[in-house]
Amino acid sequence: MEAACSLLAKSKRRYVLYQLVDDRAAHIEDLVTQVAAWDAGEPVDRIDDETRQRTYVSLVHNHLPRLADYDIIDYDLRSGDIVLADGFEDIQPLLEQFRQTEEDPELRARPTL
Repeated sequence: MEAACSLLAKSKRRYVLYQLVDDRAAHIEDLVTQVAAWDAGEPVDRIDDETRQRTYVSLVHNHLPRLADYDIIDYDLRSGDIVLADGFEDIQPLLEQFRQTEEDPELRARPTL
């Protein structure tokens, strides 16, 4: 549970997984653009090349390897293919709780204690 919470603590890792849950697979270029848009709170068509590049570096050097180390995803940077792996099932319930919270404006607005 501690590892799952640590993995999902970073929004970019959650965004990667949200996209993969919706599509089951993604190409790195599409994933980078979508994650950058969600992270910036902007539509996909407003994401510039510099923001895409920063997101790409962050995903490739940090977030994707970390998810792969825990068998949450499989990825191949040569082909650009990213898919959910068997270990995803272990964190899926927790990810869904995060997603519900992030999508519900009332839950996001509640002050923390």
